[in-house]
Amino acid sequence: MMANPLTGYLLVAALLFAIGLAGALTRRNAILVLIGIELMLNAANLNLIAFWRYGPHPEMLTGMMFAIFSIAVAAAEAAVGLGLVISIYRHAKTTDVEQMNRMKG
Repeated sequence: MMANPLTGYLLVAALLFAIGLAGALTRRNAILVLIGIELMLNAANLNLIAFWRYGPHPEMLTGMMFAIFSIAVAAAEAAVGLGLVISIYRHAKTTDVEQMNRMKG
């Protein structure tokens, strides 16, 4: 018996999300936390594309548009996040999130 191909995509997306969540919650390096967040966003994009492809109206391109919008938001988030990490590193000489407890300049 052949499983629905959507199930495979959803399992891969769930695995990606779990890896990203574990990385974001367990790592102390701010860059690795950002990488974990990006993995979770990519898992969401994979779900958007899979549901669009195997949905009732794949000709409408709605899932593709949501995925492209999500990729643009993720790129902006990564740029702002890396900018903040670089700024904090220049000031505090660390990327450890537990030592980033001051908002004072």
